[in-house]
Amino acid sequence: MRRPGRLALARGFGAVSTASDLVTRARAANAVIATAESCTGGMVAAAITDIPGSSHVFDRGFVTYSNAAKQDLLGVRPETLSALGAVSEEVAREMAEGALSRTPATLAVSITGIAGPGGSEHKPEGRVCFGLARDGAPTLTQTIDFGALGRASVRARARDHALQLLLDALA
Repeated sequence: MRRPGRLALARGFGAVSTASDLVTRARAANAVIATAESCTGGMVAAAITDIPGSSHVFDRGFVTYSNAAKQDLLGVRPETLSALGAVSEEVAREMAEGALSRTPATLAVSITGIAGPGGSEHKPEGRVCFGLARDGAPTLTQTIDFGALGRASVRARARDHALQLLLDALA
């Protein structure tokens, strides 16, 4: 029989390992990281800053849960939000680019999605959009439909995917 605490620790180990590798690789590359998070509410920033030495590579994290925060802190255009909604690759792009342009970071990741419960036919529960902006490179975007796994699982998978995107960008 599994105890809840053990299951939570087992699930979190991948994030710790990836975040540790990320901090090591970012330090070797002299990279500085920023995050712009909506549905994960700072989970990516927390995973990175849980690692000793992260202060050498992590500048800041923006938690922009509301559309107003996305506009005010990251410069997401109201027209983009009106036309496409917050859960879109274009908003993820603008979030990542806003984090990069407003900080000394050289690498920024963004997350916006529907963790659940809820969703719609066009934007189902578990849909998460990611952006990855780097100095001197085009911004990458990606959408993943994790499915209706429950709020905690969608958020954890989105965190883990964002960490992996950052790690891969430094490969």
